[in-house]
Amino acid sequence: MPTAPESTTFFLLELLHGVGLTDVATVEAVTGGLAATAGLARRGDGTSVFVKAFGEPPSDDVFAAEAEGLTVLSEAGGIATPEIILANHDLLVLSTLQPRPATETFWEQFAHALAHLHTTTQYPRFGWHRHNWLGRRQQVNTWNDNGYEFFAQHRLLRWLGEPRVREALDAADRAALERLCNRLPELLPVRPACLTHGDLWAQNVMAAPDGRPALIDPAVSYTWAEVDLAHLWTTAPPPEAHVLFELYAELTGLDRGWRERMPILQLRQHLAVIAQFEPDWGAANIVRTTLAPFRLRPKD
Repeated sequence: MPTAPESTTFFLLELLHGVGLTDVATVEAVTGGLAATAGLARRGDGTSVFVKAFGEPPSDDVFAAEAEGLTVLSEAGGIATPEIILANHDLLVLSTLQPRPATETFWEQFAHALAHLHTTTQYPRFGWHRHNWLGRRQQVNTWNDNGYEFFAQHRLLRWLGEPRVREALDAADRAALERLCNRLPELLPVRPACLTHGDLWAQNVMAAPDGRPALIDPAVSYTWAEVDLAHLWTTAPPPEAHVLFELYAELTGLDRGWRERMPILQLRQHLAVIAQFEPDWGAANIVRTTLAPFRLRPKD
């Protein structure tokens, strides 16, 4: 019986041959992603491509939406992304990137690239022209002129209907989240919408062949820039990444209170993790801790 890596290899190789990439001779399984199956496919000319697929795709457009996100980040935001070789219902094939170097210089370069993305793509509305995907769950991007309403409805409360979230959060937790949403204008400053990556944890930051910071696995939309910042800030970036935050704050004129906002903004991603994964790596406990000030206390 094939082992798990061998099963991955056979599965991806069959898909690649099925779409005409018959010069692919071998596929090596890779790890790091949480939702899809991925591998490095070596072609007959000695070059390699990255390939990603789902055993059961959550939608016909999941890879088309991801490819669109990569394209817009590159063309509108000036961010390096892999070349899209193929994107269809079954699989996504991309040019290969490099592991990012473990240097402060790299993260300084990324601070400039991220600041450029966020400051040059401001938009009058929040959302995107289509829904896209966070892992296997749809990211709702219905247009809204009000950033607080958009974030509340489509980035926080949207997750309360997910079965795993209903199991993890009790009625008091859900009520606390609703109270937090009602108070968002008090908790977060007014900010414009801009193009965001949408799933910006450190694992999705790589290096282009020329060494520039490059991004993969987007879930793009026009929303607050600090949604991207919060994801990096709260998902254990490597020690050398500490230079990014201060430089990004300087480049974009962030106020001194930005660190205190990070847990509220990152609720969105913690809820998405609870909805999709078991175990949830402590996401439910983090959500409950963040919501604690918004829980009603029993009267004496």
